[in-house]
Amino acid sequence: MQYHIARDGQTYGPYTLEDLRRYLASGNVLPTDLAKSDDMPDWIPVSQLLGSAAAAQGYPQPAAPTTAPAGTYSAAPGVYPDAPNLHWGLVLLLAFFTCTLFMFIWNLVLSSWMRRVKPNSTAIFYYATAAVLALLGAIVGHNAQMHIQTGYLGGWSLFHANPFGAGFSLASWVVRLIARFTMRSDLEEHFNGPEPVGLRLSGVMTFFFGGLYFQYHINRINEMKRIARYRGAVI
Repeated sequence: MQYHIARDGQTYGPYTLEDLRRYLASGNVLPTDLAKSDDMPDWIPVSQLLGSAAAAQGYPQPAAPTTAPAGTYSAAPGVYPDAPNLHWGLVLLLAFFTCTLFMFIWNLVLSSWMRRVKPNSTAIFYYATAAVLALLGAIVGHNAQMHIQTGYLGGWSLFHANPFGAGFSLASWVVRLIARFTMRSDLEEHFNGPEPVGLRLSGVMTFFFGGLYFQYHINRINEMKRIARYRGAVI
């Protein structure tokens, strides 16, 4: 039987009972979350659902996590590694001072983490391809500019040299957009499944801001996880 989980007005799932037991053990699902199958008339707490199922099937009943004493830090080990937590404002500042070079690097860092938590993610390959194409565009453009300054190119030769740099740059931009929306899909799938925090990412913001927009939400999620760990649960 499949069950949906409700938390803070958001609904996730469906999950099997075995999924719910595993997520409860890792802290991804809380005992106070509400659960309901299509055959159930009302929502009931996960602890009640799993307790009833455990009693019926002979499983040990799950225990609710205890709250850490005030002033102490207590956290169970996380199933998934936290995302890189560089503040989005600092990412913006470094991208500005490096003429967006740092943004290429940071996108690779984020997509590398995404591949660790979601092994079938392909975002890193798109970001790497976009970076290579951008580099080729810069090299071709620089060479064309040097030829202009030395007078080596002119007329039709110059006309044929310049489009290569522009073509590489355009291709880099297109592949980077593919990478952004692949990353967006991976983030939403992960943070509404294995680590359900109700993540919803705007397509417009993804188009215009990409990694910077992702980092803003990652900072927010990491803060949520930090608070949850402090309280004795891992999101």
